[in-house]
Amino acid sequence: MGTVGDEVNVDELGDIDWEEENNDSEEEFEANYEVDDENDDGDLAGNPAVQNEADAIVSQHPFGVPSFMRTLDLEAMHAPEFPEYANTGEGNVAAENGEFSVGMEFGSRESVISAIKSYTISREVDYTMYESEPQTFYAKCKGYGAGCDCLIRASLIRKKACWEIRRYNGKHTCTMGTISQDHAKLDSDTIADAIRPLVEADPSIKVKSVIAEVQGRFNYIVTYRKAWLAKQKAVAKVFGDWEVSYQTLPVWLKAMTVKMPRSHVQIKTLPVYRESEEVQGVRVLHRVFWSFYPCIVAFRHCKPLVQVDGTHLYGKYKGALLVAVAQDGNQNIVPIAFAIVEGETADAWEFFLTNLWRYVVTIDGVGIISDRHTSIDAAIARSNGAWSPPRA
Repeated sequence: MGTVGDEVNVDELGDIDWEEENNDSEEEFEANYEVDDENDDGDLAGNPAVQNEADAIVSQHPFGVPSFMRTLDLEAMHAPEFPEYANTGEGNVAAENGEFSVGMEFGSRESVISAIKSYTISREVDYTMYESEPQTFYAKCKGYGAGCDCLIRASLIRKKACWEIRRYNGKHTCTMGTISQDHAKLDSDTIADAIRPLVEADPSIKVKSVIAEVQGRFNYIVTYRKAWLAKQKAVAKVFGDWEVSYQTLPVWLKAMTVKMPRSHVQIKTLPVYRESEEVQGVRVLHRVFWSFYPCIVAFRHCKPLVQVDGTHLYGKYKGALLVAVAQDGNQNIVPIAFAIVEGETADAWEFFLTNLWRYVVTIDGVGIISDRHTSIDAAIARSNGAWSPPRA
């Protein structure tokens, strides 16, 4: 499925089983999760000691927070990167005729290159990169020396902390008639930046819709592969990439158990082998089970019945999500436990049902509803009677 990197000290993790003592005192639970006018989110945010411990866990393993989990400052988002320069922007050509001019300033190297790309795409011309260094970008028209003298050079100006156009020979005097359906500079990175708002609004956007958006915006028809790759890059920019998400999973879960005591988490990992030798510092996520303590307590007030089901995951690492739900007296559905496993196998269901019984159900006389998948039946048969009459 995914790897847990050495950023979270996997050599010390192994199979993680965070089993806090299960205190059945509802008075203690209600005291910890007291709801008042100042803090009604039902957690321990008001406890400075718990908050500090959770913050300490996360701070030991720094990682980038996905953009969709941040508090957005709209004014800051639209502010120029270097406000002291009026014409500084992320690839925004300020000239009235859309042309570059010597002295134009940009906030970063990336914004300069983005502006040049946008210029060549919109004018159906192309350029060849002549020099690309950390402090310099120099490009010439592909028809340079054959009827077109257009070239552009931008450099980093340290005193101004910005990039500046240092040389520009004027607009193109050529056309690239061979460019018809696609453009070499309209790459997947450029498209990813263009469709990012669409992906933020709908991560499941179809690739055909991406192609249509590119055609409408740039007047080019890109290949399916390029559009698909651009969507993957846009998803990674918005929600974070798969590797980082899996690497930080133990940190998030550990912080959750500290912030929400008596929640239960169990992570099973497997070693990684390369040419029959175990790779140190890297383990592969095999299975993870978790149940929030408020859900565990809520189940005590539900009907003595649980329903279990699974659904396939279609991300990079596949697998399956297993869920158990109950129903309260008002017919509301209450989720009580979750697991991510390698698939709907008998071993995976046994892992889930064993933890569900151990941490959540804990009493006899609770019925189970399922679709009677063969793997579920096999797991129940292995449960030593925990999910069979007369105990269930």
